[in-house]
Amino acid sequence: MKNLVKEMFFKYGYDLTERQVEQFCLYYDFLMEENKKYNLTAITEPKDVVLKHFIDSVIGEKFIRNGASIIDVGTGAGFPGVPLKIVRQDIKLTLLDSLQKRINFLNELLRKLGINDVITVHERSEDYCQKHREMFDVALSRAVAPMVTLSEYLLPFVKVGGKVLMYKGAKLEEELLESRKAIEILGGKVKACHSFSLEEIDSERFILEIDKVKRTDKKYPRGKNLPRVKPLK
Repeated sequence: MKNLVKEMFFKYGYDLTERQVEQFCLYYDFLMEENKKYNLTAITEPKDVVLKHFIDSVIGEKFIRNGASIIDVGTGAGFPGVPLKIVRQDIKLTLLDSLQKRINFLNELLRKLGINDVITVHERSEDYCQKHREMFDVALSRAVAPMVTLSEYLLPFVKVGGKVLMYKGAKLEEELLESRKAIEILGGKVKACHSFSLEEIDSERFILEIDKVKRTDKKYPRGKNLPRVKPLK
């Protein structure tokens, strides 16, 4: 497993230290162990996990400044936040998820990895945002939700001058057309759409970079699951 991790990361431009290789191996082992109980991922083959979870997550680090404060919204099994923290020890990371079982998993994972400066939060995004509005340099997510919904969850967390990073798949162009007005309403402006490809994955991957250019109205994000059931248009 160590050679697999080291070689695959090196192929994508990351020369990991021995400690980082060890951390990713521990991550994989614990993820597979707990997956039997919690159904954290459908991806289980070692090469697939390294490629589709670990490397896919860290690609975004090149768009994050040194020492940035980051919130990973709907982090699930820790993607992309934990892999980013392994390769970028300088970031200040908060992991947010609405399910306690996932937070329990993350707390034990971080203990095993020897990472003790990450905040984990069990709360709904819209509730946590009321207390931590516009406090982060970067908000990001690999959550499976439409862009228009993610925009309302992520942009209110970000300071003016900060950014949102969304990890998206093949439907990005279609989603972006539906989301531009919402992004503007929420104080964002699309800066760039970064495309990349990973071996053995047919569809192209994208990271959408959105700058926070003005403050978000305090009525956003809306409660009662409205960003999902009645997205901004």
